[in-house]
Amino acid sequence: MKKFSLLLILALASCKLSPDYAPERIEGKQLTISDSIPPNASISEFIEPYRENIEKEMNLVLSYAPVDLTKSEGELNTAIGNMMADAVMELGNPIFTKRTGKTIDIVLLNYGGIRSSIGKGEITTRTAYEVMPFENELVIAHLKGEDVREMVRYLIDDGSAHPVAGIELEIGEDNTIKKMLIQGKPLNDEQLYFVATHDYLLQGGDNMTFFSNAQEVTPLNYKIRNILIDYFRQYDTIAPVRDQRFIRSK
Repeated sequence: MKKFSLLLILALASCKLSPDYAPERIEGKQLTISDSIPPNASISEFIEPYRENIEKEMNLVLSYAPVDLTKSEGELNTAIGNMMADAVMELGNPIFTKRTGKTIDIVLLNYGGIRSSIGKGEITTRTAYEVMPFENELVIAHLKGEDVREMVRYLIDDGSAHPVAGIELEIGEDNTIKKMLIQGKPLNDEQLYFVATHDYLLQGGDNMTFFSNAQEVTPLNYKIRNILIDYFRQYDTIAPVRDQRFIRSK
């Protein structure tokens, strides 16, 4: 009996592994899933406590916004973008310093990553998920000054209000650079700068290919969304403003 079973297994294995095997046909049927399908009562009952707990957490009030914050209010910098970049600088820097003994010089996020405005009124956990629904994590790219210069050129040529911190950039109407300071000092092409961003941009997202020149990358295992949540918890009022960090002058 054992011998027969062994022969049967070998025969099936041989058939399965044969390079000449091909299915005669493959059939499939599309199943449409919509709101018209009635819910399963037992499943709904089972998940209800979890749904209630998630809703309670998402609706938890963290802070307050005295005015609407949108990403369309300015050409090169916006209040909501400045807030996000400043939050990354403020909460990411202590972690980076503890791990490396260094400090973050620049923060660069992306304009397209701001997925929602923040309306006047209560700021909740849900607000943070709406502004940053992605799982992007904070990383620190170690860039030479010449690569930071390439980053600045990208910011100028792209023209979007990408959230930045740690940098002061003034350009003319013809996009010439009138002022460029990193942490209040002129850019040094030979110096190593520590640029905080997230993993999507590090991989070249939004055509930020200059990050591929990073000498080293330090992941901080801290989601940008969680940074926002922690930042909102830290302040009872969120009232960022547009400032002079990236402007165009005549």
